[in-house]
Amino acid sequence: MKLTKILTVMLASVVLLAFTQNPEKDKKVDHHNKIISIAQDTDQLSTLVTAVKAADLVETLNGEGPFTVFAPTNQAFSNLPDGTLDMLLKEENKGQLQSILTYHVVSGKIMSSDLKDGQMVETVQGNKIKVSLSDGAMINGANVVKADVEASNGVVHIIDAVIMPSDNEEKEDMESGY
Repeated sequence: MKLTKILTVMLASVVLLAFTQNPEKDKKVDHHNKIISIAQDTDQLSTLVTAVKAADLVETLNGEGPFTVFAPTNQAFSNLPDGTLDMLLKEENKGQLQSILTYHVVSGKIMSSDLKDGQMVETVQGNKIKVSLSDGAMINGANVVKADVEASNGVVHIIDAVIMPSDNEEKEDMESGY
């Protein structure tokens, strides 16, 4: 008799628990922890956020991913030649800005522990970037100043320079109709 009561209470608890869980709620994605939100919440990445908005890439970086973003700091953008950033932010230069920004993005989630010295990694833009670990972590000569900032749709590594596709790569892109 006592065993029947215990089993009944346990069964009722299991049924109650099953009905109170909301699987749709569990499936919701936390937009606050997406790559673009992390950038917006990081003061030293405000120029990058401005550029991402001007290039219409916010929705992309809010996508499912996963993505690895090598995010240049505000100082990195200010180190560009005078007038370069202003020129890139103009509507008529959106394509060029998109190309530069997507050169900072890799498909997949690559943590710093996954990087290897001399590794060539293909970017979303289509060209490759080079990893160097001989003098600390570097991407195409830009120092990684903060690594492994995890997002719900990837990871951000903050770098101290804006990396640019080389002239040869850009010419190859033009010839291939990119």
